[in-house]
Amino acid sequence: MHERYQGPARPSPAHVSLDELKERLGRVRATLVERGLAALLVFAPESHYWATGLDTGGYVFFQCGIIPADPAKPLTLLTRRPDLSQARDTSLYADIRIWYDANDANPAGELRGILEEMGLGVQRLGLETATYGLTGQNHAAVQAALQGVCALEPASDIIHGMRAVKSASEIGIIRQAAALADAAVAAARQRLAAGIPDSALTAAAMTAILDGGGDMPPAGPLCNSGPRAVYGRGVGGPRMLQARDQVVIELAATRHRYNVCIERTLILGEMPAAQRRMADTVRDAMAAMVEAARPGNPAGAIAEAFGRVVDAGGYTRSRFSACGYPLGATFRPSWMDVPPMLHPGNPTPLLPGMVFFPHCMLGDAESGVAFGSGDTILITETGAEVLTRAPFL
Repeated sequence: MHERYQGPARPSPAHVSLDELKERLGRVRATLVERGLAALLVFAPESHYWATGLDTGGYVFFQCGIIPADPAKPLTLLTRRPDLSQARDTSLYADIRIWYDANDANPAGELRGILEEMGLGVQRLGLETATYGLTGQNHAAVQAALQGVCALEPASDIIHGMRAVKSASEIGIIRQAAALADAAVAAARQRLAAGIPDSALTAAAMTAILDGGGDMPPAGPLCNSGPRAVYGRGVGGPRMLQARDQVVIELAATRHRYNVCIERTLILGEMPAAQRRMADTVRDAMAAMVEAARPGNPAGAIAEAFGRVVDAGGYTRSRFSACGYPLGATFRPSWMDVPPMLHPGNPTPLLPGMVFFPHCMLGDAESGVAFGSGDTILITETGAEVLTRAPFL
C-alpha cells in the first residue's frame, strides 16, 4: 500500500518560472493527444526536471511520473518517502504517492493500481525507456504489472525532443555555466606544476565551479596526465606530474543541472614537435566543426568536417569515430544529453537553440602523445556561437 500527499499550491523550482513550466507541460499534453496516448509514464529524471520541475536523485529507485493528456486529471508522482519534500517544493506534481521499502514492496503493482484509479486502464500509454531512470529489472516489473491493463508504447522521444531546443531562460543559465567552465580551466592551469598529483588540478577546477555558484557535475571531471592522456575515460587514482608532462582535462561546469563542457590540454615543459603538429590539427578541426554547425545542416555534417581535417592530417588511427554530443540539464551518471551523437551520416537537423559539445581528441597509443580540445557551442539563426572561451593552449 502507498500513502498519498498533495503537492504545494505554488511550487518554487529554482531554475525556471512556473509560467514556463506550465507552457512546457501544455506542449507535452498536446503531443500526447496527437499520438493518441492517454498519458506518459515518466522515468527519465531529465524529463521530470524539464516538464514538472522535479529535482531529485530518487530516480535511482523506482520513481514514475504520470502526465495525463487530459489536463483535468492530476499530475501524479509515485516515489519513495525521502523524495516527498523535494517533490512538493520543486515540482508541479499535485498528487504524490509514496511507496515504502519492505520485503514485499511492489511499486510496479502500486503503479498499476494508480493508473486504474485514474481511469487510465485499457488505454494506450507512452513509456520512457531510454533512461538510466528505468532499470531492466524495473522495466520488466512494469511490463508484467501492466500486462492486460494498458498498452505501452515507446515514448522516450517526446520530452527529450522538446528539451533539445533551449528556451531563452535555459540559454541564460547555460551562459552562466560557460563562464564557470572557463574559470575552472583557468584555475587548473594556474595550479599546474611538477611534483603535485594531477588530482590537484581537478580540485582546483571543481573549487572554481562551486565557489562560482555552480553545482557538482553529473560525471567526471576527466583529468588524465602523462601516458593516461591518450585515454578516452577517466581512471581512478592520482598520478604525480613530472617536469615534462601533458594533461588532458575535460569537464562539465554545471549550474541548475545545465552542463557546459570544455576540454583543454595543459603542457609542462617543452612541447614536442609531434605534439605541436597534433595541436595544430586539433585547432583546425575545431574551426571546421564550428563552421559546419549551421542551422539546417544535419548533425553529421559536424562529424564529417572533423573527419576530413583529422584524416588529412594523418591521424585516422588516433581519433574517435564520434566527435561530440548535445548538452542540457542531465543527472548522474552522464553529462552527455544524447541522442544525437555527432557522427558521420547523422541526419538530425541542427536548429537554433540547440547546444553541442564538439571536441577533437587525438591520442597516439604507440608514442603516448595526446592532444585534445573542445568547446560548447550554441546553434544560432546564422551559425554557431562558441560559449567557452578559455585559451586554446
